[in-house]
Amino acid sequence: MLGLKSVAFEDLDRVNLLDPGLHATADLGPLWRKLRQEAPIWWHPSQGSVPGFWVVTRYADVLGLLKDHERFTVGRGNMLATLLHGGDTGAGRMVAVSDGRWHAGLRRLMLSGIGPKVLDLVKDLTEATTRDLVGRALERGACDFARDVAAQIPLTVICELLGVPPQDRPRVLELTNRAMLSGDFEAPDIEIRVARSRILQYYANLAAVRGGAPGSDMVSLLATSEVDGRRLTKQEVLLNCYNLIVGGDETARLAMSGGLLALMENPAQWERLRGDPALVDPAAEEILRWTTPASHIGRTALADVTLHGEVIREGDVVTVWNVSANRDEQMFAAPDVFDIGRSPNRHLTFGHGLHFCIGAVLARLELRTMLRVLRERVAHVRLRGEVRRIESNFITGVSSLPVALEKDPAG
Repeated sequence: MLGLKSVAFEDLDRVNLLDPGLHATADLGPLWRKLRQEAPIWWHPSQGSVPGFWVVTRYADVLGLLKDHERFTVGRGNMLATLLHGGDTGAGRMVAVSDGRWHAGLRRLMLSGIGPKVLDLVKDLTEATTRDLVGRALERGACDFARDVAAQIPLTVICELLGVPPQDRPRVLELTNRAMLSGDFEAPDIEIRVARSRILQYYANLAAVRGGAPGSDMVSLLATSEVDGRRLTKQEVLLNCYNLIVGGDETARLAMSGGLLALMENPAQWERLRGDPALVDPAAEEILRWTTPASHIGRTALADVTLHGEVIREGDVVTVWNVSANRDEQMFAAPDVFDIGRSPNRHLTFGHGLHFCIGAVLARLELRTMLRVLRERVAHVRLRGEVRRIESNFITGVSSLPVALEKDPAG
């Protein structure tokens, strides 16, 4: 892929998957292939004071582990950054890192807030927002697609879902943009921390207001409902609002940016899409497989488990790498070919089982809308600058995608 270094990965003992720079600069395809073939469950050695962990890379094993809710838990965290550093502070209170009855009840509650009526509103808003942003980019003839288009669509939808008043949205969008600048090397860390603090304070204040005067939005739902026989605490409301902001932003944003980059790298697929509107939905699924914005999912073993002759001990951290599973030769024909007509396409980008991503329906809607608008309105698109990739061992994608766009006369 464009801008990524080819690395042989002959010595697994020298591989450090904790290094965010490795994910941003190297083509890890050969590594995942080597692990799937030679070490489908591999013990990643400790790095200094950071303990080791298991790495699972085959599709069948990833799927099996994600379905095994009896022997593996998310209750201590679901990503390396938290699992190896004392656990997630939201564990047991935030839907993404809780298990059991509490998780089931909270998940049902949050899914009820994304029902048919809400989806109809979101669909119209997504359409209008996408057409406006793409239209503005076409008028200018150029944009940073990652920042100017892909970042704005999901954030606008999240504001609608959380019931942010129209007069507050410009400021909330500005703060959330700043808070979500993962991998933006120009923004100092303190600036990002301040923005996150302010956006959390905003939603804390909003939740306090909605608790006494609820509306039909997700904040009101969380602030006034019971789960497992009790009302959510203020902190639980805030944590799950933040979970929606982050989860609702990252997958869609990174899939949209990475999807456009993939279409530019594969011009024959762009022409296929432009020529056939029926390819929008399968193209969205192929982009989700191809980009896999969340590269891994973490679990903690609740019992000793044997897999491929290796014994996972109770308490061990286990990571399943969706980014590898989505390129598994045993599941996907020609997995390293970007094919917008691929069918079937049972990727694991949104996970599987009880913790299947709540925002999947929104991400798919936003991605499909973007593809539909692009194929209708844009004749040609090309890179006009450096692609900048996010430095992270958890999320994968581009933080900057400068492009030049040419309007389709018929659009």
